[in-house]
Amino acid sequence: MIQVQLFQDYYTNLLAYPTWQKMLKETQPKTLIAWGAKDVKFNADGAKAYLKDLPNAELHLLDAGHFAVEEKTRDITLLILNFLP
Repeated sequence: MIQVQLFQDYYTNLLAYPTWQKMLKETQPKTLIAWGAKDVKFNADGAKAYLKDLPNAELHLLDAGHFAVEEKTRDITLLILNFLP
């Protein structure tokens, strides 16, 4: 349901981007980004854009599409386990 609401009012989400970017830049949370390199909806440039605000983020562009979690479940699981302290 939340995804449907977000999709129906995505413009509001876009308006919040500067607030989120500011928070990320200021707090520098430890960040793991696992992204489908073949995602045509949210392409790899979108993943790389996070590095502007989070230069120390760990970025992994996987051989997957939009549903990378379903396509590369084991790979992402290992990334998460290795990322956690």
